[in-house]
Amino acid sequence: MTTPMHLAGYERSARWARGFAQVYPRISPSRFARAVHNLRDAYPAWSDDQIHQYALHSYEHLFQLAAEFVFIPRLMTLESCMKHLTFTDISTGVRALLSDRPVILLSGHVGNWELIGYSMSMLGFPMHAIYRPIDLRPLDDWVYSVRKRRGLTLVSKFGAMKVMPGCLERREPIGLVADQSGGDRGVFTPFFGRLTSTYKSIGLLAMQSRATIVCGYARRLGAQNAPPPGAWQNSLMEPVELARFEHPDAGLRMSVEVVDMYGPEDWENQPDPLYYLTARYRRAIEMMVRRAPDQYFWMHRVWRSRPAHERHGKPFPQALKDKLRSLPWMTDADVEAVIDRSERDAKDLSWTKR
Repeated sequence: MTTPMHLAGYERSARWARGFAQVYPRISPSRFARAVHNLRDAYPAWSDDQIHQYALHSYEHLFQLAAEFVFIPRLMTLESCMKHLTFTDISTGVRALLSDRPVILLSGHVGNWELIGYSMSMLGFPMHAIYRPIDLRPLDDWVYSVRKRRGLTLVSKFGAMKVMPGCLERREPIGLVADQSGGDRGVFTPFFGRLTSTYKSIGLLAMQSRATIVCGYARRLGAQNAPPPGAWQNSLMEPVELARFEHPDAGLRMSVEVVDMYGPEDWENQPDPLYYLTARYRRAIEMMVRRAPDQYFWMHRVWRSRPAHERHGKPFPQALKDKLRSLPWMTDADVEAVIDRSERDAKDLSWTKR
């Protein structure tokens, strides 16, 4: 399928996409305001100018992703993909995929999450990725067929819980974007010092299958921070001279990075294994965002769902305090900051309707 974007080329299409983001605040001021509010909550020390600029970057990233999704099937081929991808510190993830244990790959709405599946399939690990089907059926069929040719099988989120256990039992890795809100019944774990709802189902699936969880993402590289061509930065790979692969759309450069990896040996001895497992991958997603705050979907209602004690005006539960204190990476000051923020949120829930 050839589109006007294909005729224009990737670099020009990406410039158009970023340019459209500059006028978007005037088209949808309420959604842009949500991105500004979320950034202010996450980075209270930033100036108003910084927050406004990164809200714009977030929308530049959103619209540029649209261009990347169109071009990925043509750019990511066996002959040319290494011109666009740099693999950074992925040796632990590759070892997990080579082991005889089930593997769950988790990312967030940061960077280009679709490239995680592409990059793994290019390394020889065909996988299943959970996605939301596109409402326009012909477009959805095209996306499914193109991804399938690259070794990436898309599984609808609406039937995923029936499919995923079988995939893991067959030792076929699965990939999920795991930072959506889990609703009022989710597991409330810290995210930028604030309780946020996180899905229970991922943790329960990992515990049931005793899977290894690999948290990673694909971060877009600019001219200033792009490593030199051929720099794999990975002890499992030999340096490759990538410059020999010429491609007219060489402007797409991404760094594939593993942020955290853990398994049953890490959570089974915890006081609350499900809470530990869930909080740890939410922490990994926060680490991804902090590395690339300009490439995160700040317009998401990430903090909209609130725990029951906030909604009903009750004191912070002692059981939840104990869970927070049991997390090895949380200091006493971190726990107190989460509690303080929760108490302030309980006094004013009007912002959750934004």
